[in-house]
Amino acid sequence: MKNNLKITLKTFFTDLLFWIYLLGCLYYLFNYWFGFELENIYLLVGGLILTLLFMLSGISLGRKLFLPSRFTELKWSRTFWGWSVILLLIVTFFVGWYLVEVNPYKFFTKFGNARGIMSGLFNPNFDILSMSLKALTETIYLALLATLFAIPFAFILSFFAARNLMPKTLLGNTVYVAIRTFATLFRSIEAIVWAIIFSVWVGIGPFAGMLALMIHSIAALTKLYSEQIENIDDGPVEAIKATGANTLQVWVFAVIPQIISPYLAFTIYRWDINVRMATIVGFVGGGGIGLLLLQQQQLLRWQNVGLIIWLIAAVVWIMDMTSAKIREKLIEM
Repeated sequence: MKNNLKITLKTFFTDLLFWIYLLGCLYYLFNYWFGFELENIYLLVGGLILTLLFMLSGISLGRKLFLPSRFTELKWSRTFWGWSVILLLIVTFFVGWYLVEVNPYKFFTKFGNARGIMSGLFNPNFDILSMSLKALTETIYLALLATLFAIPFAFILSFFAARNLMPKTLLGNTVYVAIRTFATLFRSIEAIVWAIIFSVWVGIGPFAGMLALMIHSIAALTKLYSEQIENIDDGPVEAIKATGANTLQVWVFAVIPQIISPYLAFTIYRWDINVRMATIVGFVGGGGIGLLLLQQQQLLRWQNVGLIIWLIAAVVWIMDMTSAKIREKLIEM
């Protein structure tokens, strides 16, 4: 009975969100094209009516996903849910086109506006090479420290965020949900936003950029680490438990030996990401090569900008190739 109710609720809310989204997209297009105005409550009521109508008819997307009927088992091209998904994709494309203000005409006819930066790319100014290398070194170490400081926090949190290690008790479920929620929320806030916060908090400079990348890295690595724990072989865990080992001993002797290589691979991959992200956080006061690039761009010194871009591209390419090789070797261990 409980499972049936759960499935029905999943079906209902899937269809409700589907129809509210589709009606909202259609309303946006009609408003954009014809100036058509409508109260939001009508979209909600319309979505509810369509949800009940098509759900009870057995032909909706929600029924296909959670509560199949004979009408949903046919080939998608012969079903209502199949064509409704096609309609949704088409409408989403047009809404995105207008929201993003896609303009191919400007792209092909306004190339002259980028003449300065293009000339700088092909004629870089090496007079600022020393300054650029210093800022680039700052960026690399900024990313390195952010990764190193994030590792111990993410390592510990990952054990409490792994579903297979947390007991199915009120306390265990609470801790698991809390840490998972933390990882999701802090990861969803981009590092550039954290850089803005910390540049106000501790002042403009590489320390603010390091803190921003560290917070984002803790959340990201906690997710990656915990998912790796959830995929371990349960055999060693059960064997250790059978000897009467406590939770800490199970983690040390049964879990850690299985995850150490992928953990190292994930960590190196994260450092690679942080090197690239460090450039972006520099634009909002996070220091490093990004801050120098912003300064030169604002002064319209395109030859200096060209040199900085080439240096960033070279470092990213070297980091990408090197980290890929290291991760490949670690995974094979």
